[in-house]
Amino acid sequence: MRVSNRREGHKRSPSMILNNNLPVRELDTGYAVELDSVEEEQWHELLNQFDDSTLYQTWAYGAVMYGGRRMGHMALRYNGQVIAAAQVRFAWLPVLNIGIAYLLRGPIWRLHSAAPNEKAFQQALRALRNEYVCKRGLLLRIAPLIFTNEPCCERLRQILAEEGYSPAARARNNRTIVMDLSPHPEELRSGLHRNWRRNLKAAEQGQLAVVEGKEDELFATVVDIYHEMVLRKAFLEPNDISKFRRVQALLPDGLKMNVYLCKSSENACAGLVWSGIGDTAIELFAATSRAALNNSAAYLLRWRLVEHLKQRGFRKYNLNGINPEQNPGSYQFKSGLAGKSGVEVSYLGAFESRGNLLSDYCVRVVEGIRAGYDRIRSLRRVA
Repeated sequence: MRVSNRREGHKRSPSMILNNNLPVRELDTGYAVELDSVEEEQWHELLNQFDDSTLYQTWAYGAVMYGGRRMGHMALRYNGQVIAAAQVRFAWLPVLNIGIAYLLRGPIWRLHSAAPNEKAFQQALRALRNEYVCKRGLLLRIAPLIFTNEPCCERLRQILAEEGYSPAARARNNRTIVMDLSPHPEELRSGLHRNWRRNLKAAEQGQLAVVEGKEDELFATVVDIYHEMVLRKAFLEPNDISKFRRVQALLPDGLKMNVYLCKSSENACAGLVWSGIGDTAIELFAATSRAALNNSAAYLLRWRLVEHLKQRGFRKYNLNGINPEQNPGSYQFKSGLAGKSGVEVSYLGAFESRGNLLSDYCVRVVEGIRAGYDRIRSLRRVA
């Protein structure tokens, strides 16, 4: 991939002091950083080089969720080769240089067909802190794609601390189930929980058909089923599915989300949206109509997806979030699907690097107000 050399590898003296009286740390020999020099098509080509790429690091996702003027892109090279990258979003007051830079599921640093390079992770963290904390005076918050059960987890946590990052005060301990797709399909099926297998068999014997694709028409059908489900169950949407539909329209074909629909003799009764950019597929949205509660369509959809992922060579399937206490039904469904091939994991969490005290204070105030507003919305919905 060719990237413009504009602003490439800026050299700064280790003792150089910027905005917040924080010294930058020189990158190690052979490493160079490029900032905001890559175009959209090039960025998407770059994502395909990494196993830990996700939808959240696509240009289209950033443009829809944050706005094109509120995101930046960093590429880290070692001896000319890109070895890490990050798409960052901003919320700041330019004149006062206060605000936050936020990195979701990044930096990406696990290259295809290569052993994990912890040095790449470390230098990427250093480059991000140099630019956004030391130079721009922002609070930098990152939520890397690292699970606590990974063998290198503690070493990566140590690297974060060494590079000036500490656990975010309000970070939630997000959990999920990750399904290992390496076993043979028959082994995966036999590993399903007993009730799950029974419901799947019933669905397979019913008058159901599964269609898949990436077209907007299919996505729109899932949106309709999802909104009907939200009204029926009276819960607050954690994410706006309509925004993801807009993201889908902007994504290039190779990075588009995938849509599965289950149809009965009458109409579509269940839908599923998932993304597979790196080596792990992630479920994004699932929706069921009232009819699906009786025909087990959700079971057939998930199993067809597992078969498809297995054929495509994905290593893992991230079922994207569990909360056994607040949503036991969803937890039982996901754990039943993962069965013997699944493991419950927690993300490592969010980490912050602080420099400008005014940025830190302003961000805390705004987030406190937003949290209060969300609590009020939740109480009104329950009422």
